[in-house]
Amino acid sequence: MRRFGEVLTTRGRAFCSAGITLMVCGYVLGFRDLTRVGVLLLGLPLLAGLLARRRPPGLVVTRTSDPVQISAGEATTVTTTVANGGHRSTPLMLAEEQLDHVLGERPRVLLGSLGAGERRALTYAVRPPLRGRHLLGPLTVQLRDPFGLSQRFVEAGEPTEVLVLPRVYPLGGNRPPGTGVGAEGEIPFMVALHGEDDQSIREYRDGDDLRRIHWPATARTGELMVRQEDRPARRRAIVLLDPRVDAHAGVGVGSSFEWAVSAAASMVVHLSGLGYAVHLLTPETVGDGPDALPIDPAQALAVLAVAEPDSGLALARLTRAALGLLSGGGLLVAVLAAHDESALRSVATLRHPGATALGMVLDTGSFAGRPAGGGANAGGGAVAPEAARAVDLLRGAGWRATTVTRDDSVEHAWSQVGSRRDAQVALGASR
Repeated sequence: MRRFGEVLTTRGRAFCSAGITLMVCGYVLGFRDLTRVGVLLLGLPLLAGLLARRRPPGLVVTRTSDPVQISAGEATTVTTTVANGGHRSTPLMLAEEQLDHVLGERPRVLLGSLGAGERRALTYAVRPPLRGRHLLGPLTVQLRDPFGLSQRFVEAGEPTEVLVLPRVYPLGGNRPPGTGVGAEGEIPFMVALHGEDDQSIREYRDGDDLRRIHWPATARTGELMVRQEDRPARRRAIVLLDPRVDAHAGVGVGSSFEWAVSAAASMVVHLSGLGYAVHLLTPETVGDGPDALPIDPAQALAVLAVAEPDSGLALARLTRAALGLLSGGGLLVAVLAAHDESALRSVATLRHPGATALGMVLDTGSFAGRPAGGGANAGGGAVAPEAARAVDLLRGAGWRATTVTRDDSVEHAWSQVGSRRDAQVALGASR
């Protein structure tokens, strides 16, 4: 049984103390009226406490948010509606919405007493700074009697989960470097949308490639016939996110892993908008089975919303998956942490001759607040020697690579990864 000390308010406990004192004084001094007043003062909070332990009213709680889906840093308006589903009026009620600590202060509202079927709404705004799954609710309701002598706390309704997507930054209308006609990386890495290529046969026309002559059809019709591919196809792009927990640094929004997730999300959306079939490689999308399938931006953002750092073995698994996907060609974009040169060396070997590979190497020390030195990033800022060596390793394998510090934006890193200087280094290494 709940102790009365937990049910009574400060006022109720004061009434009890005063009632006991008056009863004792009235008995000792022989004043019956004083004793009666003491009994009344003691009886009121005890009666209120008994009433507070009654079965709570049937509260029905519903919760909506507008907009339903948001990215980190964006605001959404939440409306929590409380309805009295019982057949009697409720006591006075004070409601407080339970929220994850990252969502800010818990909103409170005085609901008062609700009659049967009556409802009231609590509206508030949240602006989650971090991606991930966050809980709204449950609603904690404080029930009080009209005199404020007793109280009871009950939880009403179920919590609502809101999925906060990673920040997506616009990367402009520029195509990835090295993917234009006649440029380095122009390997036909086309992905058929519906399985194998669909082919049709037609008559030969002047200028057709003689290698496309279909000899069986030519023999059957007596006229030159050529193969014509009718396939809806898209270029393939692979976006690899380095998930190594021991490689990243920093806490919360300012961590290197959060920067990497936002960069990966931005590149998936950007490349999909350019018509690429994007493969996102994270521990969540790549298991021990087949290679990751192409993913649309909405699915990718949902995956990245709950992405977490993984063990050091995860990068090796992602590298193997990328190797299988790149066997047929493709654009490779990797967001890597400058840690463990042997692991980065394996990633560097993913680039095939003539293909384009873009690398963003995070100087994780800058995200932890450690001073940099020994090199410079694409923007001219100082970077740690380990990050500079990692970039040199990738460039030596023909990658277009740049270093990233905490002060660099995703847009700036994307524009710098294909700068003329990086392109010259990559082109020279591929010869």
